[in-house]
Amino acid sequence: MPTALLVLFLLVILFVVVMLAKTVRIVPQARAAIVERFGKYKGTLPAGLNIVVPFIDKVRYLIDLREQVVSFPPQPVITEDNLVVSIDTVIYFQVTDPVAATYEIANYIQAVEQLTMTTLRNIVGGMDLEQTLTSREEINNGLRGVLDEATGKWGIRVNRVEIKGIDPPPSIKDAMEKQMRADRDKRALILSAEGQRQSAILTAEGNKQSAILNAEGERESQILRAQADREAAILRAQGEGQAIQTVFQAIHDGQPDQSLLAYQYLQMMPKIAEGDANKVWVIPSEITKALEGLGSSIHEVAGIPRDATPRTRVDMGPSEPQLPRSSDDPETRATSEAVQAAIAEAANAANPGRTARSIDPAATATETDGLQGPSGPAGEPTDPGASAGQ
Repeated sequence: MPTALLVLFLLVILFVVVMLAKTVRIVPQARAAIVERFGKYKGTLPAGLNIVVPFIDKVRYLIDLREQVVSFPPQPVITEDNLVVSIDTVIYFQVTDPVAATYEIANYIQAVEQLTMTTLRNIVGGMDLEQTLTSREEINNGLRGVLDEATGKWGIRVNRVEIKGIDPPPSIKDAMEKQMRADRDKRALILSAEGQRQSAILTAEGNKQSAILNAEGERESQILRAQADREAAILRAQGEGQAIQTVFQAIHDGQPDQSLLAYQYLQMMPKIAEGDANKVWVIPSEITKALEGLGSSIHEVAGIPRDATPRTRVDMGPSEPQLPRSSDDPETRATSEAVQAAIAEAANAANPGRTARSIDPAATATETDGLQGPSGPAGEPTDPGASAGQ
C-alpha cells in the first residue's frame, strides 16, 4: 500500500511539472512568439514570461524582430549591350509585423531574394556596362524602392540594399584594362608633349633674348670701336698735319741753300748702297757739279724762297712733353734724368761729329734736335738759322 501511494505521488508531481512547462512560456528579448489555438492564430507573446493554456494553445513560430543581414550569391545579369555580368547583393531588413511575416508569406527570406534578383535584372537590363559599373547608388536606390513597396504587406521593412560586387567577363576585364592602359598612355604622351612644347618655347624665348642681347652688345661694341677708330684717325691725321706743318715751317724758317741740300743728298747715299744687290758702287767724279745742279734745280722747283725774310710761324705748342719739375720726389727726379739721357743719346746718334750738350728740361726741342750745317762753297759758315731744317 505505501508503494502504491508513492507511485501515485510521483505521477502527480510529474503531471504538475508538465502542466507548468506547457503553461509558462519565456520569450527572449527582441523576439515575438506566435500562439495558435487549435491551429488558428490566438495571439502574439511579447518578450518575457507568458502564460498559455496547456494542451490548447501552442507556440507555433518565434520571430526575430532585430535587423537582419542577408547576403545573396552572385547572379548573372545581362546588360543593355548584351554583356553578362555577375552581381551579388546584401539586403538589410527588419520584421515589423510578426503576424504578417508568418501568415502572409511562406518564406520571406527566399521571397526577398527572388524579388531582389528580378528587380536587379530589370534595372541593370536598361543600362550598358559602363553605366552599370558607375551607377551603384542608382541601382541601390531602385532596389530599395521596389523591395520596400513589395515587402510592406509581408510585415518586412527593407532598410538598405548594397551591391557587393559587379564582375564583368574575363575578356571584358582584359579589354577594359587595355583601354585604361591606353588612356593612361595617351594622357602620359599628351603631358610629355606639352612639357616638351613648353620646354621648346622657353628655350626659343631664351635663345631669342640671348640673340637680342648679343646683337645689342655687338652693336654697342661696333659703335664704340668705330668711335675709337674715328678718334684715332682724327688724332693720327692731326699729328701728321702738325708734323708736316712743323717740318714745313722749320724748312722755311731755316732758309736752306744749295749746300745744305747737297749735304742731305750725301747723307742719303750710304743708305742707297745698303741693299744686298749693290756689290759695287762707284762714285762719279762730277758728283760736286751734279750736286750743285741738283741743289739749284730742287731749290727752284720746290719754291724755296731766296730771301731771308722768315714767314709767319704757326704756334704748334710745345714739341716735347712737359716733364714734372718736382725735385722733392726721388722717383720723378730719376724719371726726368732718364728722359734727359735718352734725348741726349738720340741727339748724339743723329749728329755723330757733334759733342752732346747738357739738356735743360725747360729747353725747346729746336735746341736739342738742331744740326750745324756744313760750310758753303766759299768756305764761309752757313747762316745759323739753316740748322733748324734738321
